[in-house]
Amino acid sequence: MTERKLCDSEYRFMTLVWEAAPVRSGELVRLANERFGWKKSTTYTVIRKLSEREFLENTDSVVRALVTRDECQAAETDYFIDRTFSGSLPKFLAAFLGDKKISAEEAEELKQMIDSHRKK
Repeated sequence: MTERKLCDSEYRFMTLVWEAAPVRSGELVRLANERFGWKKSTTYTVIRKLSEREFLENTDSVVRALVTRDECQAAETDYFIDRTFSGSLPKFLAAFLGDKKISAEEAEELKQMIDSHRKK
């Protein structure tokens, strides 16, 4: 697969696909019009572009996602942390927490997550 980055409108459209897939392209046109006010041509253009970038498959007018929501969210998170915090997870976490206080349970859950992802 090529680039994993989606713009905001593409991500919103993928959310629609994840909710409805597999879905006929005509039904997707109707759903995109209801949710986003998109015209038929806009929806078909986005389907074509996301298919070319291997996010979607459109076979016999049935659209399916080729990537999961989790895969897209992970790529978006990586991009955000790289761009905003020079790839530093500690800087990201410090900014995210700010002045917030977390419970002992939340702290333990975070510790367990960190331990499970620690390099050996």
